[in-house]
Amino acid sequence: VQLQASGGGLVQAGGSLKLSCVASGRTSNLYPMGWFRQAPGKEREFVAGVTWSDDPYYAESVKGRFTISRDNAKNTVYLHMNSLKSEDTAVYYCARARSISDTATEARKYDYWGQGTLVTVSS
Repeated sequence: VQLQASGGGLVQAGGSLKLSCVASGRTSNLYPMGWFRQAPGKEREFVAGVTWSDDPYYAESVKGRFTISRDNAKNTVYLHMNSLKSEDTAVYYCARARSISDTATEARKYDYWGQGTLVTVSS
């Protein structure tokens, strides 16, 4: 399984961005997918996840601002980010969960990772 993330860039505070993650190879839409981020000098943290049936779950820090969704026909997961803040600046990674039944928020519970896309929010 290969994951390709895209859509990052430079945006002003209060702006919006949409990230995409396309899966290829031996994919399966049964697995939850997630977005994580890592800011300079900080640990990787969970941002949002989505089950195979498109049920989302979020970190508290992004609830009400970010929306995760998936299009199983396109093997793609999206992260719509609104009302961006400077503290959202990070490299964003998409990942696939190890277990189809786990709405995981820990990075160790994800086994396939994309290469990351940089989001920079200027204040």
